[in-house]
Amino acid sequence: MSETVRAHVYVSGRVQGVFYRASTRDAAREAGVDGWVRNLDDGRVEAVFEGPEPAVERLIDWCHTGSDAAAVEDVDVTHEEPEGIHGFDVRW
Repeated sequence: MSETVRAHVYVSGRVQGVFYRASTRDAAREAGVDGWVRNLDDGRVEAVFEGPEPAVERLIDWCHTGSDAAAVEDVDVTHEEPEGIHGFDVRW
């Protein structure tokens, strides 16, 4: 079994109003990754992913494309200590 890791991700570009959050939630749940995603006032999307390292890395890779209508310009990732999040939510 892989080690649990945590990634704090900021995604910039055209990522709001294009189903990015809902698509992230669906991708995370399919990958078995816990965490949350939300829009920021500055136009970016912020997300936290916790789970097995390979699954978290796949989700980070997914963020570079995102939803079909998104136009991602940058993905900034910081690795942190896992906090034991359960489930995956869209935050408001």
